[in-house]
Amino acid sequence: MSKDRIETKVMHAGETVPRVRGAVCMPVFQTAMFEYTGEKSYDDLRYIRLNNTPNHEVLHARIADLENGEAALVTASGMAAITTALLTVLSAGDHILAQSCLYGGTHDFVTRDLEKYGISYDFIDGSRPETWNDLLRPKTRAIYVETMTNPLLEVADLEAVADFAREKEIISIIDNTFATPVNFRPLEAGFDLCIHSCTKYLNGHSDIVAGAVIGTKQLIGKITRTLNHLGGSLDPHACFLLERGMKTLAVRMRQHNESALRIAGFLEKHPLAERVNYPGLPSHPGYSRAVKLFKGFGGMLSFELKGDVEAAERFIKALKIPIIAPSLGGVESLVTRPATTSHAGMSPVERKKLGISDRLIRLSVGIEATDDLLEDLELAMHSLS
Repeated sequence: MSKDRIETKVMHAGETVPRVRGAVCMPVFQTAMFEYTGEKSYDDLRYIRLNNTPNHEVLHARIADLENGEAALVTASGMAAITTALLTVLSAGDHILAQSCLYGGTHDFVTRDLEKYGISYDFIDGSRPETWNDLLRPKTRAIYVETMTNPLLEVADLEAVADFAREKEIISIIDNTFATPVNFRPLEAGFDLCIHSCTKYLNGHSDIVAGAVIGTKQLIGKITRTLNHLGGSLDPHACFLLERGMKTLAVRMRQHNESALRIAGFLEKHPLAERVNYPGLPSHPGYSRAVKLFKGFGGMLSFELKGDVEAAERFIKALKIPIIAPSLGGVESLVTRPATTSHAGMSPVERKKLGISDRLIRLSVGIEATDDLLEDLELAMHSLS
């Protein structure tokens, strides 16, 4: 189904032919194992932990098709996808280049866990490709970035990342969670591996935790074997919920894109707003790249208001529609201070170095009526006066 538009792919790519007993929706195969039918390889045995049940297979085909990749693998969480991919392409003595501003969990894994495996790292400025070569080592094996960074919404020179990796013969890896394949498909831009926290937009309903990694059959085969041993498989019911959630991805992203752009514009003009991070704003440092690369700018934004941390907390608590909660990408709007949630594992010094202040507010714009969200934001602003 690779030639179909994404609105059709999210509905039908990878579905079984013929349908299982005529079922319009893929049934949940709630069984841990399947009858042995002469499989020759351990990895071919039909078993949930080996990520090859019918529910897994449908998801693998659909997600691969959405990103126009050869193969895909779903995992028990976004972090399972990230860590398993990194531990597959990196070995003791290897070195990785990673974008300086990353999701807190990824940052912690790179800075605190990789060294246990004898793997070293250096952080790069994603907007300065002329500096990357100076950090390259003989054992550099990969470069890791995010399409739009969490939580500052930076847009690296993604084309340069893919070109650099190809030239230096290292593996390029990108977390495409914020953009989704609706807005950007990294493999088409030359990346080797694309990762998603499916907990967020791909599922879209805040009711499961899941991840995915997409790439060539060869690379995904290697990552699958690692995952089979680490055990981070997704259970069949979560597979079912993820497949169901993905069917509305295209229509949800349309609303996320439109609503977040309006809200970012409102915040930028508000006298109480000091800084707004959204790549769809012409004032954003990565705006020209975002316009060139993305079909939409996503539903995530972050901002700082005038005043201190207490003012930021008062504002958040004054909001009526967004729910104060970690995570993002659901149909409901969610608001948080990254210093207390997604990036709480980083020290204040680390956060300050990256420009993540304690009063930074991250807003995941849901699919509620945009006018209602704008009115709610305005009323919360009034509470600070």
